[in-house]
Amino acid sequence: MPPVYDADAHPSRIGWRLPPFYCPFERELIHPKAAELEERAIAWIDAYGLYPNATERAWGLATRSAEFTSRIIPYGDVEPMLLFTQWNYWAFATDDWQDSGHSLAARTAAVADHGARLVRTVETPGAGLLPPGPHTDALEDLVARTRAVLTPFQLRRFTEGIRDWVFGAACQTANAERGGMPGLNDFAAMRMAANGTRFTLTWCDVANGIDVPADVLYSAPVQALTDAAGFIVSCDNDLFSYNKDDHQEPWEQNLLNVLASRDGCTPAEALPAAFALRDRAMTLFVRLREQLGRGAGEQLGRYLVQLEQWIAGDTEYHNRAPRYASPRNRNALPAAEASFDIVWSDTPSDPSVEPLPVPALAWWWQQLDGSSR
Repeated sequence: MPPVYDADAHPSRIGWRLPPFYCPFERELIHPKAAELEERAIAWIDAYGLYPNATERAWGLATRSAEFTSRIIPYGDVEPMLLFTQWNYWAFATDDWQDSGHSLAARTAAVADHGARLVRTVETPGAGLLPPGPHTDALEDLVARTRAVLTPFQLRRFTEGIRDWVFGAACQTANAERGGMPGLNDFAAMRMAANGTRFTLTWCDVANGIDVPADVLYSAPVQALTDAAGFIVSCDNDLFSYNKDDHQEPWEQNLLNVLASRDGCTPAEALPAAFALRDRAMTLFVRLREQLGRGAGEQLGRYLVQLEQWIAGDTEYHNRAPRYASPRNRNALPAAEASFDIVWSDTPSDPSVEPLPVPALAWWWQQLDGSSR
């Protein structure tokens, strides 16, 4: 069914029909045990009383975190996938708490303080840095189980991912506190951190049994490809979540609003430019992924496939998740079958292979071999 919204609520600035999504990878994959993951994750949520009432619970479950996990990790080990799913439900609940009931004047301090306590709790379990309550109890359970499952290297990557998420959130709230919309370069530089790229990919590696050697994983070409994947996923998140956040004042720091501010146009008029940025990043991703694949060992080869599955699965997840397709600012409760009914494209909206005119991202193209440019 199409996206659901209250006809009496304020109209969308961009409409409900998004342009075609360029994605040259296998699409609509989903783990065969997705239903089991959801059932077990919800039982955990209810055991800790993560939501204070039925309405908040309904909107928490509308994030469909189990489906997200099952679409981006369609062939993984169920147990680490469950833990990742629970982390996502917890993170969504925390993110929504930060977005409600707090004045802008206090938000940067609150996010930075809570984030520092969160990171240290992961690094030093039992530190007693967070106030008692269901969220802290659930977090301590997640931390204990995570530390029991991850290797020291995986735990370090995971902690870096949480630190990225906190750092990105603090930067965004600081911009909001100053009352200005960031420029495209500043926004793009921080967007992959706020999106939790390393947080997600650590769990993808664990669930898929992927162990890329550190000197390969952190090499410039592989990090460029990882960042490009994170940017594409972030663009899609901004496109699908736009209507969910368009009631906020000042306007949400979203790719469409950043481009509209830069170009002096409406967010709807900025849609082609947003898709062009996304699709040129995707074209770079395809070229660099092909280059890396030619000399890849088994572990790197599997990591490259994983990045493709993350991009394709994330887009399909956003297409169907009630959190986005029947947003709370227009609905009393989420609509289970709501969907954007997106159309896929096998060709980019912008065919250019030149580097994006965004200095913080231009280094990705420098990782291409001279014969590939």
